[in-house]
Amino acid sequence: MSWLRKLLNNPLKPGAVLMRKLGPWIKDDETYLRWYYFFSMRKRLNLKKPSTFNEKVNWLKLHDHNPLYTSLVDKLEAKDYVTKKVGAEHVFPTLGIWHRPEDIEWDALPNRFVLKTTQGGGGIGVIICHDKTKFDKAKVTAKLNSALKQNLYTSSREWSYRDVRPRIFAEPYMEDEHGELRDYKFFCFNGKCRMLFVATERQTREEPFFNFFDERYQPLPFRQGHPVNPVIPAKPDGFDEMVRIAEQLSEGLPHVRMDMYEIKGKVYFGEYTFYHFGGVVPFVPAEWDEKIGSWLTIPTTNN
Repeated sequence: MSWLRKLLNNPLKPGAVLMRKLGPWIKDDETYLRWYYFFSMRKRLNLKKPSTFNEKVNWLKLHDHNPLYTSLVDKLEAKDYVTKKVGAEHVFPTLGIWHRPEDIEWDALPNRFVLKTTQGGGGIGVIICHDKTKFDKAKVTAKLNSALKQNLYTSSREWSYRDVRPRIFAEPYMEDEHGELRDYKFFCFNGKCRMLFVATERQTREEPFFNFFDERYQPLPFRQGHPVNPVIPAKPDGFDEMVRIAEQLSEGLPHVRMDMYEIKGKVYFGEYTFYHFGGVVPFVPAEWDEKIGSWLTIPTTNN
């Protein structure tokens, strides 16, 4: 059982779960992050002289408050920004926008589609419909109402999500040549891509595979959070274009993870992620946390 394995790997993890539940009542962000990090990583968080990637991600939560980030993590508003920067052809069309799931115009949607929340994470905030005739709308409505309450600021102090307006929107269902929608997630530092990971079998396995590569698509010898696919995902034909777009969209930002897709030879933007895994998931082996951290330069001035 995966939950038992995770508990044995980190017996302090229930403390992190408790912290998320107590999140709304703990007002001091630094206090919260120090405890949340300790329970998740089993070590203290160094905020005075952060050196690892995870430490620096948490430093950014507390100190790098660029107002632009709120628009970039809003999955709807980001589309307008990306359209202006790289063109509408790299953005999934929007089929509808609603404030409540009860207002969704089901009849106007195609047989296959995807529902997302503007402020949600990739799990609870994404619902895929493969066949509308078999879609349990009541169950989905309940799930969306729960997803609209998700607050990544409260649960892990991801600052950029604090003021995002919760809404629901629909996009066309997309599938790539592999019969899934592989995620290509590029880690960019001041507009320069240094590495990425490819997420595979997200819809077919309880736990997806994450394979890490350098900027030339050479496999990297570590894992984080999920197992490595023993069958190395092939380099996508549009890889160079993905890198170009990711670097263009991340220009001027100390660090951001740019999520991209390739479908029928076309490259699409996924989302901006400023706090990969919330900055609380260990790298194995651990020295990669330090190495990747060396690529992230802490800003000397902040908003």
